[in-house]
Amino acid sequence: MTTTLILPSLLLIIGLALLVWSSDVFIDGAASTATHMKISPLIIGVVVLGFGTSMPEIIVAILAALEGSPSLAIGNAIGSNIANIGLVLGITALITPVIVKSSILKRELPVLLAISFGVYLLVLDGNLGMWDGVILLIVLVTVMTWMIRSNKALDPSDPLAQETAHEMEEIADLSQKKALIYLIGGLIILMISARMMVSGAVEIAQFFEVPEVVIGLTIIAIGTSLPELAAAIAAARKNEADLIIGNIVGSNLFNILAVLAVPALLAPSLLEPEILNIDMPFMLALTVAMLLLALSKSGEAKINRLRGFLLSLAFLSYLYMLYLRSTGSL
Repeated sequence: MTTTLILPSLLLIIGLALLVWSSDVFIDGAASTATHMKISPLIIGVVVLGFGTSMPEIIVAILAALEGSPSLAIGNAIGSNIANIGLVLGITALITPVIVKSSILKRELPVLLAISFGVYLLVLDGNLGMWDGVILLIVLVTVMTWMIRSNKALDPSDPLAQETAHEMEEIADLSQKKALIYLIGGLIILMISARMMVSGAVEIAQFFEVPEVVIGLTIIAIGTSLPELAAAIAAARKNEADLIIGNIVGSNLFNILAVLAVPALLAPSLLEPEILNIDMPFMLALTVAMLLLALSKSGEAKINRLRGFLLSLAFLSYLYMLYLRSTGSL
């Protein structure tokens, strides 16, 4: 490695490590703060955990857009959704089969697919503009309102309700003051680490003459999906399968609506043809696959190790395709 790459590589690696750690601190602080405010554990699970696990993507998107690299932000949003299904769900299912029982998830999964397809149609003209961002945020608020109401009416015996409540109990019991310190401190470190990641990634992309969108789809997307992977593996060890799918659904909704809205509002731009012709269709295909795997007429669906392997293989194949694309071989 030449000396030219040492600093950006260090920025990327250290930034990534800090990002994963600070994301966890931020989520603990946010969840504890919400608990002190007497907010329902289910609402905390939907809003705080869903928003919290997507906070790295949101901050990276903001910084990338402000620095004139909207393609990095766009790639991050789409790539993170691909990584959440192919990498996170795939690896988790390899560790232990994921059995989906929750009724609410079986309502939210089709909603995720419908919204993902709707967003694809929205940007099919190749332009990600300010009004697209406004529409995305309106849809986000609408969906979050629906999810909160649905969870309020959820049967306490529903597996997702039980697993979410259990997860809330395990979050560090922080005092109100300490929770605020975790919340604010975690957010500050998140911003610093995201800034390091973006700077390092942009310099590496420029050095190798790799399109920024490819860096966003790969290194940045995988990096910002690591909190979801850590949460999924932890949930798998506790047999909280519905929570795994729930976190992925929530994170993907935030990514496709909130994260993608950031470059639309801050740095409107044209989408690269590959985004529309390859990346978004692949994201939709994986979302369809997750929906089919998680739904069952018997009321219980099992994503076994073979299916986890196939999801992981699909993700690796996608990465290889991106490699070919970046080298001009595709």
